[in-house]
Amino acid sequence: MAQENTVRTPSERIWRVLHWLLAILVLLFLIVPVLVIVPLSFNDSSFLVYPLSGFSLRWYENFFQSPEWMLGLKNTLIVAPLATVIATVLGTAAALALYRARFPGKGLLLALLISPMVVPVVILGVAAYLFFAPMGLANNLGLLVVMHAVLGAPFVLITVMATLEGYDTNLGRAAASLGAPPLYVFRRVTLPLIAPGVISGALFAFGTSFDEVVMTLFIAGPDQYTLPRVMFSGIRENLNPTIAAAATLLILFSVAMLLTLEWLRRRAEKLRMAMPQA
Repeated sequence: MAQENTVRTPSERIWRVLHWLLAILVLLFLIVPVLVIVPLSFNDSSFLVYPLSGFSLRWYENFFQSPEWMLGLKNTLIVAPLATVIATVLGTAAALALYRARFPGKGLLLALLISPMVVPVVILGVAAYLFFAPMGLANNLGLLVVMHAVLGAPFVLITVMATLEGYDTNLGRAAASLGAPPLYVFRRVTLPLIAPGVISGALFAFGTSFDEVVMTLFIAGPDQYTLPRVMFSGIRENLNPTIAAAATLLILFSVAMLLTLEWLRRRAEKLRMAMPQA
């Protein structure tokens, strides 16, 4: 029976080959424009042009020696981790509350919480500026952290709620029946089981904050610009291969994030496969 299922007709084989060809073409269409920037970061020329005139690391040296680029990187490395922590805590707490609660309007509340993923960032940026500027809170690094957390929290909420769909609530009840307090149950039972979803959401929140430029344009001051904002300004005002070096570093960072997410996905699958056996 299994052998009969593996036999394919000629038309099925043709469609399978066409499917793979289409998938490869789409992948190339998406990936090649990104990879084109990598060789330019090693070009000896002062212009972003092909063919390459020679190999040089001068643009990476310029990136790490430039006060403007370093300040942008410093602010990014301050804002992104802090925003990730806030988004992870709020998103995980909201996911646990919505998963356990049953009340009218739950769907509406969920839609409201994930609305930063749907509403264009430019609208959120304008709204944040108009609301906080009269209070004198604009041009503030703390406000930038909070708004980046607002953008990242929905990703944590969605991933944690998806992980909770496979969570056995009887495990927490069993621990509570043995006298474990709620915080201990969460720390030793619930959190280890939903950790892949929490970490995945945190990585998405970190990537969102690390890459955000529109919100920064509205509410950040002259000394609070982040790395994406420096890149945006460089494209508009003074284009040079240093931006290619910065982009290459961001590509490497994105690849590391994707590999981490894949590892978390496989770990979550192993946990789900092991739970029925336990």
